Amino acid sequence: MKRLEASRVLVTGAASGIGRATALRLLDEGAAVVAADIATGGLEKTRALAGEAGTGEQLTTVEMDVGAENSVIDGVRAAVRALGGLDALVNAAGMLRAAHTEQMSLQQWNHIITVNLTGTFLVVREALPALLENPRSTVVNFSSTSACFAHPYMAAYAASKGGVQSFTHALALEYARRGLRAVCVAPGSIKTGITDTTAGYIPTDADWSLFSRLSPILPTTLESSGAPMGDPAAVAGVVAMLVSEDGAFITGTEIRIDGGTHA
Repeated sequence: MKRLEASRVLVTGAASGIGRATALRLLDEGAAVVAADIATGGLEKTRALAGEAGTGEQLTTVEMDVGAENSVIDGVRAAVRALGGLDALVNAAGMLRAAHTEQMSLQQWNHIITVNLTGTFLVVREALPALLENPRSTVVNFSSTSACFAHPYMAAYAASKGGVQSFTHALALEYARRGLRAVCVAPGSIKTGITDTTAGYIPTDADWSLFSRLSPILPTTLESSGAPMGDPAAVAGVVAMLVSEDGAFITGTEIRIDGGTHA
């Protein structure tokens, strides 16, 4: 089904994980996509996968560091120019680090907040003029189950994702009368580059029993560091729905995608 023919979408964090899966799904549904990321090698892999799927001609890649204002300004401008406008924005770029809160440096805290929260703001700010040229447009921001449910040793990450969630609610109300919808997806227990490396960031003296509440109840064959995980494609399918007409009456809310972890 080609729900997104003629749609023009910018996807950040598209070099791996959920961002890559989302870009590929949107291409498959007919959208023209700009895939943005700081990891140029990963973007080349995304391009290769799109080529294998026969959708490479619909894809443009742009190097962008969402934590650096000038990079975002240049990257969004390049994306809008390449697409000839913008109908939807998907902010999937993010990072995760873990530490005992009393041992976390201000530098580490600020880094996580800058990439996850300020980066989302910067990309939205720069994309809004192009999005608002349309009578109907969509922003999908990435929160996390950590915004509402306890994730040990991840205070900064949880705070950043809670901020993204609140920011998205404000956007939805502020721009509803101009045809913009703003929605959050809140993944949890999804296999990505972030989850594959998380175990390496957990403190060596961590209480691993605290993670017992973070497993999905639905069966899955994927794992990260021995923990069951869902497929990034499951999130990509929800994002595709949200930026299509099937999501036309959804705004100012979040959709949790976690295999029932927090049922």
